[in-house]
Amino acid sequence: MSAKSVASFTDYFIDLEKKYGAHNYHSLPVVLKKGKGIYVWDVEEKKYYDFLSAYSAVNQGHCHPKIIESLIEQAQELTLTSRAFHSEALSKFTQFITTFFGYDKVLPMNTGAEAVETALKLCRHWGYAVKKIEKDKAKIIVCSGNFHGRTLGIISFSTDPTAKNKFGPFLSGFEIIPYNNLSALAEALKDKNVAGFLVEPIQGEAGVIVPDEGYISKAKQYCADANVLFIADEIQTGLCRTGRMLCCDYEKVRPDILILGKALSGGTLPVSAVLADDEIMLTIKPGEHGSTYGGNPLACKVAITSLQILKEENLAENTATLGNFFRDGLKKINSPHIVEVRGKGLLNAIVIKHSDEDAAWKLCIELKQNGLLAKPTHGNRIRLAPPLVITKEEIKNCINIIEKSLKVLD
Repeated sequence: MSAKSVASFTDYFIDLEKKYGAHNYHSLPVVLKKGKGIYVWDVEEKKYYDFLSAYSAVNQGHCHPKIIESLIEQAQELTLTSRAFHSEALSKFTQFITTFFGYDKVLPMNTGAEAVETALKLCRHWGYAVKKIEKDKAKIIVCSGNFHGRTLGIISFSTDPTAKNKFGPFLSGFEIIPYNNLSALAEALKDKNVAGFLVEPIQGEAGVIVPDEGYISKAKQYCADANVLFIADEIQTGLCRTGRMLCCDYEKVRPDILILGKALSGGTLPVSAVLADDEIMLTIKPGEHGSTYGGNPLACKVAITSLQILKEENLAENTATLGNFFRDGLKKINSPHIVEVRGKGLLNAIVIKHSDEDAAWKLCIELKQNGLLAKPTHGNRIRLAPPLVITKEEIKNCINIIEKSLKVLD
């Protein structure tokens, strides 16, 4: 196939999507058709290292055979009942995941944003039923630079102008404080109407912002002292991504409300979950919250297998070891264009310094040309997060690709 026909073939699919799809993403100009493990292939059969992992949804690797086997097996048996009826798969899932993470109850949902909305509703409900906050006065503290989803409720407390512009009016009841600032949290917690504190253990979308050591554990203690729920959004940081099953595990913190998603299905279908103990979860009564697809048999079967794989393949240990190796390798690259390397486990980012404001995008285009897919976030930051099944030798290869690609900015 000639270079001209290859370009035309790729352009055909991009143009097709541009014509018929909404223009709400600025995607890298690559059209993918196949994935396996840490690799993806485009429509021209070019092979790439995937260093985005569908925003950490494919921690177990693309199309993990055991997950696909579970998916097919359950799809041939029963896919959806709605919550009007009980299902065998849901019963088994509720027992499995609550035992796995050590909580009394789970409320299954679909997308991460739905799980965040569920946690916010649950927190408010607890605030009124248990903490006895005056009607419609409950507040939830959040952090600047947060990313918890795209619903109207969630963007109401976003500090990203792109997420908020021309979508108002917004939901009230939130107080935004600086991230990684315990003094600001302590001050905000003086308000007796505060029901919860929602936080990412590492801010992923903001550019992999890792807080100071002790921030999470002290924030949890501050919340406990103020009778406020500590809500951890582990949708991206959880499920071994940072080198522990949960990022909160680094500081031995057990959230009052735990939010999971993304890799809970190994990247096969939307699955999310909210976990809490009885005092919190049982404030929600029948009819007060629900979802047609939440807890469907297909999702339940897949989620169990996805969680089992994380332990069976020791992915937390692999991630912790290779994360240190990867960051050390990136720091040894002799380039004036990398001003910072940061991250934990295999959730990492490099910060690019260049006179061209599009330098990070141009670097990602060059990375693509050299067989590695990554994407800028917030301008000059490039998130680097491969599937957790990657090996040391593959990490070495990718460091070499990154070093070679940086020369495009010279």
